[in-house]
Amino acid sequence: MGTNKDKPYLLYFNIFSCILATNIITVAEHGLQCPTPQVCVSSCPEVSWVVDKNEFSLTVGEVFYTANRSFCLPGVPWDMPVLESLRRELCPSFLLPSTPALGRCFPWYNSTLPELPGISSNTSITQGISGLLDSLNARDISVKVFEDFAQSWYWILVALGVALVLSLLFVLLLRLVAGPLVLVLILGVLGVLAYGIYFCWKEYQVLRDRGASITQLGFTTNFSAYRSVQETWLAALIVLAVLEGLLLLMLIFLRQRIRIAIALLKEASKAVGQMMSTMFYPLVTFVLLLICIAYWAMLALYLATSGQPQYVFWAPNISLPSCEKVPVNTSCDPMAQPMNSSCPGLMCVFKGYLSTGLVQRFLFNLQIYGVLGLFWTLNWVLALGQCVLAGAFASFYWAFHKPRDIPTFPLSAAFIRTLRYHTGSLAFGALILSLVQIARVILEYIDHKLRGAQNPAARCIMCCFKCCLWCLEKFIKFLNRNAYIMIAIYGKNFCVSAKNAFMLLMRNIVRVVVLDKVTDLLLLFGKLLVVGCVGVLSFFFFTGRIPGLGKNFESPHLNYYWLPIMTSILGAYVIASGFFSVFGMCVDTLFLCFLEDLERNDGSPDRPYYMSKALLKILGKKNETPPGDKRKK
Repeated sequence: MGTNKDKPYLLYFNIFSCILATNIITVAEHGLQCPTPQVCVSSCPEVSWVVDKNEFSLTVGEVFYTANRSFCLPGVPWDMPVLESLRRELCPSFLLPSTPALGRCFPWYNSTLPELPGISSNTSITQGISGLLDSLNARDISVKVFEDFAQSWYWILVALGVALVLSLLFVLLLRLVAGPLVLVLILGVLGVLAYGIYFCWKEYQVLRDRGASITQLGFTTNFSAYRSVQETWLAALIVLAVLEGLLLLMLIFLRQRIRIAIALLKEASKAVGQMMSTMFYPLVTFVLLLICIAYWAMLALYLATSGQPQYVFWAPNISLPSCEKVPVNTSCDPMAQPMNSSCPGLMCVFKGYLSTGLVQRFLFNLQIYGVLGLFWTLNWVLALGQCVLAGAFASFYWAFHKPRDIPTFPLSAAFIRTLRYHTGSLAFGALILSLVQIARVILEYIDHKLRGAQNPAARCIMCCFKCCLWCLEKFIKFLNRNAYIMIAIYGKNFCVSAKNAFMLLMRNIVRVVVLDKVTDLLLLFGKLLVVGCVGVLSFFFFTGRIPGLGKNFESPHLNYYWLPIMTSILGAYVIASGFFSVFGMCVDTLFLCFLEDLERNDGSPDRPYYMSKALLKILGKKNETPPGDKRKK
C-alpha cells in the first residue's frame, strides 16, 4: 500500500480470487495474500460496474480516468487500449460497491452485482470477503503477535506462576479461613438484600408522595415507564423482603449443616495439604485429553482426504475475449499445462474431494464412529481422573491415625488400582454419558436444519427436547461422579456403585444441597480472587503503570498490550479451575465417606468413627476408647 496519505484504502481488483486463499498451490505461489493486483485509492467505488465489450477498443483514459474511475495501477498511460490493460491486469475488469474498513475496500453483502460470467451469486461474494478477511494483513499481524509473545512470554509465565501460587494458597488456607469466609459471604448477601429493600422503600415513598400510580399510566409496552410508578417498587420491596426472610430462616434452621459443610471444607484443605501431588494431577488428564483429540484429528483428516481429489479451471478475468472459451468449473489436471495459456491468470485449482459412491458412504460411517469414539475416550479420561482422585482422598479419610496410616504414595496407588480393576466400570459410565451427548449433538443439528421452518409448535417441541437432554446430561454427570467415588471406596461395579451413591445422597439430601452451595460459593469467590488479582497485576505491568521497577523489570514494548494481558487472565482461569476442580473432588469424596461413616459406624471399639474431632464435636458423638488404647475420642 505504501505511505500515500491521500490514498488510504486498498482496493482488490478481483476479490473472488481470495476464495482460493486456502488452496495449497495458491498459498505456495502468493503466500497469505490474495492472488490479485491491489492499488491504493482515495475512496472506494460506490456503484457496480463492469467493462463492456464495446469499450475494449477505447483507451484507459476514456474508460477509467475521465469517468472518475481512477482505479488502475500507478503509471498506466492514458492512451493504452483497455483490452491491453485488462490482459496485463493493470486495470480492474469490474468494480463492486464497497465500504472502507480496516484500510481495505470491502464489497457490500447486499449490493447489486453486475452480470459477471461465471461469478454471479451472492455466495461467491460472501466467500470472497471471507477469504479476504483470512488473508487481510495476516503476515503483518502474525509477525506482530509473534514479536509480542517473544518479548513477553517470560512475564506471562510469571503471571501464571502467581496464579498457581494464589490458587494453592487459597486451597491450603481454607482450613483457617473457611468459617470466617463463609460468614462474610453470607453477611454480604444479606447486606445486599437489605440495601435493596431500603432502596425500594425510598423510591416507593417518593413516588407515593407524588401520587404516581399505575392507574394513571395504564398498560404500555414501554416497560421502562413502569419504573415511575409506586406499585413497581412496592412489588420489588415485597419480593426482596420475602427473600431476606427466607434466607434468614434457612440460616437459622440449617446452621448445624452449614457448620458440617465448613468442617468438611477444612478437612478437604487438610487432605490436599497431606497429598500435594493431587493438585497437579489435572496435568495428566490434560495430556491424555490432548492425545485423544490429536489421534481423532489425524484419523478424521485421513478419512476426509481418502476420496478422489477434484481440480477445475478458474480464471480471474473470465470476461476477456481470450478467456471466453475457457471451460470454467470443468475438470483439469494440475500437473499438465493450461489448455488456454493466452487467458491471463488461468489456473487449475483444487475444488474438493468426491463425496459420492459406496466408498465415500463407508468413510462417512467411519467418521460417525470416530466422533462416538472421541466422546467416549474423552469421557473415559475424565472418569479416570475422578476415580483416581477419589481413591487418593478416600485413603486419607479412612486412615484412622492421620497421617501415620495414610499410604506412602496414595495417588500412584489409586492410579494403578483404578487401571487394574475399574477400567470397565469407567468405560460403561463414560459410554452412557457419551450416548446422551451424541443425542444432544444430533438434536442441535436437526434444530439448525429446521431453523428456517418458522413453526412455533416445532420450535417449542425442539426446545423441550433440548432442555430434557440437557437436564439428563447434568444428572448423569452428577450420578457418574458419585458412582466413581463409590467405586474407588468399595471397588464394586458401576451399576451397584451408582445405586448405592444415589440412595445415600437421597437419604441426606439437605446436607447435599447445603454442602454443594457452600462449596460453589467458596470456589467461585476463589476463582474471582485469583483471576482478578492476576488480571489487575498484568494490566498495570504491561501498560507500564508500575513505576520504579528498574531496567530488569521494565514492561516490554508491545504492539498489542492487551494480548499478554488476556493470555495471562485466560491462563489464570485455567489454572484456578484445575486446582479448584481437585478441591471440589476432594470435598465430594470426603462427604460421601462421611455419610458412609455416619451410617455404618456407631463409635464402639469394633466400629469407631473415622471422621475428624471437629465433626464429632458438631454432631455430638464420640468414639469409645477401650482400656489401654489412646485412640482419639
